[in-house]
Amino acid sequence: MTDQALTADRHRGTGTWPLIHAERAALAADLAGLTDEQWETPSLCAGLTVREVLAHLTAGASLNAVRWLAGVVRCRFDFDRQVAVRLAEQLGASPGETLERFRRTVPSTTKPPLPAIAMLGETIVHGEDIRRPLGIRRDHPIDVVTRTAEYYRGSDLVVVARGRIGGLRLVADDGPFTTGSGPLVSGRTLALVMAMTGRAAYCDDLEGDGVDLLRGRCGPA
Repeated sequence: MTDQALTADRHRGTGTWPLIHAERAALAADLAGLTDEQWETPSLCAGLTVREVLAHLTAGASLNAVRWLAGVVRCRFDFDRQVAVRLAEQLGASPGETLERFRRTVPSTTKPPLPAIAMLGETIVHGEDIRRPLGIRRDHPIDVVTRTAEYYRGSDLVVVARGRIGGLRLVADDGPFTTGSGPLVSGRTLALVMAMTGRAAYCDDLEGDGVDLLRGRCGPA
């Protein structure tokens, strides 16, 4: 990578962090009044409650590259086990503690060895994994979800997205995002992002001849 490209990459990362911080702060605010029963609501991540998904986000915002790699080695390169171990570390003794731990990560720029845009995607997607089952709606800034969609359309890092939408044409009806060719899938940019990352529930919000194909490619999150 050239010096110019490295500089551009650093600038993109710097510009992404305020968006991540804003998304974290919005999620923390949305969850402030939950009852104990609501905290145990199943999320859109198979097998995880909304409380556990929030702890997963806290873990991601608390791990630098060195700690992440140490954990992977300790778990013998079982990445699912690593995720479960780190989640348990951040769950806390009560829902209130889970939320407080997440609040402390709002301004964090700590991350595993991932680009900052991947952290933005994780924050938005897992935030919606939590919100939708609880009936909470956030009107994400269109430029933020468009930027996230642009990232996922070309990436299978962390979660399969590019491979899931192969042979389909995705068109947002609330912003400029469009990609691919083939049977049409259209709807809100957020719904496209969530379907791209395997959340079948959001296919209910989409239209077009390609929706059933995309739904069939959505498995456990």
